[in-house]
Amino acid sequence: MRYLHTMVRVTDIEESLDFYCNKMGMTEIRRHESEKGRFSLIFLAGGEDIDAAKANKAPLLELTYNWDPEEYSGGRNFGHLAFEVDDIYAFCENLQTKGVTINRPPRDGHMAFVRSPDNISFELLQKGEALEIKEPWASMPNTGEW
Repeated sequence: MRYLHTMVRVTDIEESLDFYCNKMGMTEIRRHESEKGRFSLIFLAGGEDIDAAKANKAPLLELTYNWDPEEYSGGRNFGHLAFEVDDIYAFCENLQTKGVTINRPPRDGHMAFVRSPDNISFELLQKGEALEIKEPWASMPNTGEW
């Protein structure tokens, strides 16, 4: 058995691609449009997985957009997607400058949580050992749910 992808439903393709690609740093690998099924599938890969994903050797994130409007609830019930980052402080700071709320700041130098426009929780984990604890992260409170 091999892990292939995680699917999340999105309500606005442009807003979602802005979050996943421009803010989270993912790259669109392929897209499938189904006129008959009235949906679009957009497959994304993390920066370090692009080449492997193009060779079908890395898991992907599948964004599913249903053309007929639906209201989705319970994004938190989904759980979360987890991504390893080189520098959790720099990554979170970059997200903040792009308008993303850090719901659970990386107070421990190891873990943070943010949410997508569709309320999907993202766990961000520091690659390797936790970074030295530092401000402003150490005393930053949680915001909302994560």
